[in-house]
Amino acid sequence: MEKLPDDLLELDQQVCFALAVASRSVIGIYRPILEPLGLTHPQYLVMLALWGAAPLRFREIAEMLRLDPATLSPLIKRLEHNGWIERQPVDGDDRTFCLVPTEAGQALREKALAVPPAVIARLGMPIERLMALRDELSAVIAAVEDPNAS
Repeated sequence: MEKLPDDLLELDQQVCFALAVASRSVIGIYRPILEPLGLTHPQYLVMLALWGAAPLRFREIAEMLRLDPATLSPLIKRLEHNGWIERQPVDGDDRTFCLVPTEAGQALREKALAVPPAVIARLGMPIERLMALRDELSAVIAAVEDPNAS
């Protein structure tokens, strides 16, 4: 077992602190890259989900992005207002709808293809290192979400 730091309450020793600063910093890098597309980072995540798996129900998007409905709803409304997504009825259920990108939303995808390379370039880290970091963070997320974790 690895040795714990002498002071367990040192700020720089906290995983939560490192994750919070890294998250804010990386999302901050996205802001000027997404701005010309007319997207915020949360809207970009919704569009990524839809570009990858549309049609999706509202609930499915919320689960994928791990967002509560109250947070997701205004994002969906703004994307609809901008003409990038639309609702499609679900056969046999008048109360349910799926969301899909519009033609304009699909065209936006083509522009968004430049986002990942721009972020990678801005971070200045090898892609292999970024992919390893993503994998480690996915493992952290899985551990947090595992109800049997101790």
